[in-house]
Amino acid sequence: MAATVVVAADKPTAQPWAYALVLVASGVALGVSGAPAPLYGIYQQQWHISALTTTIVFAAYAFAALGAVLVTGRISDIVGRKPVLLVAFATMVAGLIVFVLADSVLMLLLARALHGVAVGSTVVAGAAALLDLRPHRGARSGQLSGVAFNVGLAVAVLGSSLLAQYAPHPLRTPYVVITVVCLAIGAGVLALREPHATRAAGRIRIAKPAVPHEIRGDFWFSAIGVMAAWSVLGVLLSLYPSLAAQQTGIHNLVFGGAVVASTALSGAVAQLFATGVPARRAAIIGDTGMALALLLTVPALATHNWIAVLAAGVALGATFGLGFGGSLRHLSEVVPHHKRGETMSAYYLLAYSAMALPAILAGWAATTWGLNTVFPWFVGLVALACLSAAGLGLLRNRELVRPAA
Repeated sequence: MAATVVVAADKPTAQPWAYALVLVASGVALGVSGAPAPLYGIYQQQWHISALTTTIVFAAYAFAALGAVLVTGRISDIVGRKPVLLVAFATMVAGLIVFVLADSVLMLLLARALHGVAVGSTVVAGAAALLDLRPHRGARSGQLSGVAFNVGLAVAVLGSSLLAQYAPHPLRTPYVVITVVCLAIGAGVLALREPHATRAAGRIRIAKPAVPHEIRGDFWFSAIGVMAAWSVLGVLLSLYPSLAAQQTGIHNLVFGGAVVASTALSGAVAQLFATGVPARRAAIIGDTGMALALLLTVPALATHNWIAVLAAGVALGATFGLGFGGSLRHLSEVVPHHKRGETMSAYYLLAYSAMALPAILAGWAATTWGLNTVFPWFVGLVALACLSAAGLGLLRNRELVRPAA
């Protein structure tokens, strides 16, 4: 029987470094999620696997992360943030060990699934811990989390590509190094005092996705924007480095890593400096810009010039940062507090589905017709989704202004 008692815990003593540690932990988790991106080309060459198999391996992460997102929030409310973060980092290390030992696609799928669970848990419990530590700075914490995600992704992808290119055992050394980093962060979490001062007793249940009727228009504006953005992210992490190498003739892994890293870093910078831009306006600008930046990647790749390819990636990252960051900020501003859990569950359900399913579809199409043939069609479809999100935002603006006219 579910209980409704709230159990008070001792008030945690202030630890000045706790907030920064949780931010770094979140960034490292997202870095782990992107670390295999530069290595997929090696797996394809050495293991003779197709683009479809590569994207299925990537999608295993997204689906596992979705499952973790739906249950971890309630678990951390009951047992606390620290235990969830500790288990998440232990799972992360387990996934890295599986990667080190991997000799089959099945082991890659297991490693990615473990990382999906670990990263999804870290994102949710970390966000809650940041609110516990600084309850009156929710918007700032959300912004810094987005920056940490992008910086962690950039550092991990670039570091992974450098190690794979120049260190021995390219399919093992990057994971060993990242394991050491995760163990260090885990030791920090072990020293962390539980930030969640009160814990609710009750059953652990899956958060039921639902959208309050009064914010349905705002929700779909944010949701379509994040679906478009994360579908780009899925293909960027699973297929784009190989495509950039093919088109430029540069097969050094550091170049593929630099393409992803520059995109992620420009996204971090855009989110960091967009604080003064109203959330809806930032999302509309980002969605529109993302559509244009996506379309520009096609001629950039056609030039076979590495500078053009990098520049297109930077433009795509900056607009991605505006679109994703603005969409998330806007939804956070309008969602009723008492319906935040079910609304964010619906939001992440769509976001992770958009990350996984288009990547699988693109992988299947690339295996059938070739990535060079498929990529422009994919870009066109996602650009239409971005423009649809921007259009919804403009229509919603008119609806809000009309009564005052």
